[in-house]
Amino acid sequence: MARAAIPGRLTWQHATVVETTFETPQVKNIALTVPGWTGHRAGQHVDVRLTGPDGYQAERCYSIASSPEDGYVVLSIERLDDGEVSPFLVDELRVDDQIELRGPVGGYFVWDEPLGGPLFLVADGSGLAPLRAMMRHHRATRSEVPVRALCSADSLEALLYRDELMELAACDPFDISITLTREQPSAWRGYHRGIDSDLLAEVAWPPEDRSLAYICGPTAFVETAAAALVALGHDPARIRTERFGGPRQVLLRET
Repeated sequence: MARAAIPGRLTWQHATVVETTFETPQVKNIALTVPGWTGHRAGQHVDVRLTGPDGYQAERCYSIASSPEDGYVVLSIERLDDGEVSPFLVDELRVDDQIELRGPVGGYFVWDEPLGGPLFLVADGSGLAPLRAMMRHHRATRSEVPVRALCSADSLEALLYRDELMELAACDPFDISITLTREQPSAWRGYHRGIDSDLLAEVAWPPEDRSLAYICGPTAFVETAAAALVALGHDPARIRTERFGGPRQVLLRET
């Protein structure tokens, strides 16, 4: 997930590309090695800076899609046709290339075992990246915290981490639900509508279970899902959101 970078006091350093793979036709996974990397928490992000031949610089933030236990820092970059940064990262970046990186950043939209649960993860599109890091961390640490996830995508082809989600869906304590909002395969048995109060009431934990909810995606999606959970009786203090919107993918957070 991409956002406009927020300045911080961390040091810029050079990260080296070790692998690239297309997750979907529009999203590329970029695995990086970062010298001196001291680790991150699931849900954090990094700042990425590109410098043009004329000295012009553009910065964006990208959620870390890998867990703290993974060998590399992985970013899932969605190509935005009008973007300044993502077209280069998706179309031009190659193995052994270097980019400037600063992080990890963020301490609000994170999850690890001491925070408990049960967990309810809600994502649309590339908003799934930080939640994927949480699920991978959960599995790597063999946490027994129960997890329900609701993932929304335009189509099965556009669904990020499709194979991984299917694998998790077959494992305890994960309960993965998927809704495809525009196109569905002929044999599709999942949901096929936008996320609304009725769908959340069906999929989310009951309010009395006091789940810890993480919602990530475009601004309108996040606002709708968060408001619906509150209307259903969920504690606003147990709902954490990360949202992006507009042509520059500006990050906003709610507490």
